[in-house]
Amino acid sequence: MATLDLKQASEKTLALIVYALSIVVVSLVAFLIFFPQVLAIESGINVSYLPKFHAFINGTCAVLLVVAYFAIRSKNIALHKTLMMSTFVLSSIFLISYVIYHSQAPATKFGGEGAIRYFYFFVLISHIILAAIILPLALFTIARSWRGEFDKHKKIARWTLPLWLYVAVTGVLVYVLISPYYNFPQ
Repeated sequence: MATLDLKQASEKTLALIVYALSIVVVSLVAFLIFFPQVLAIESGINVSYLPKFHAFINGTCAVLLVVAYFAIRSKNIALHKTLMMSTFVLSSIFLISYVIYHSQAPATKFGGEGAIRYFYFFVLISHIILAAIILPLALFTIARSWRGEFDKHKKIARWTLPLWLYVAVTGVLVYVLISPYYNFPQ
């Protein structure tokens, strides 16, 4: 059986893999946001703790991204690599958990009024759009490093880092703003 070696894959193949994976993931998340509980298990599973867990993961990712930035600025490549891979793994765990949550939990409506409502929706919409954009950016950034294409890695990382950091921080902010409106059965 033939296997695909991403280190040796052409640019076209790499792009196809990154974009295909990104489209599948973003489509699945969008489907679950628009159709919450569509895959709900009849007996129901308790997912009420997951939003807090998601905020914790996002906050941890934000800290790791900042520390990884300072590690690479200090030329500590090994630490930078470890921190970035840890961030990617945590982000992957977040994504799996997020899909589980939205497949089981009812949609939560934001109940704030006035200026806070506009602020919340600005943060939420920018967070969602940039979260969709960050996935292929992160995959390309990691692939560039893994393939030893460090000049290309640096060029894309200059965009990936601030956007990924924004997504992580606003993920926590969205949780803080909407958490009073969660309505889980006790």
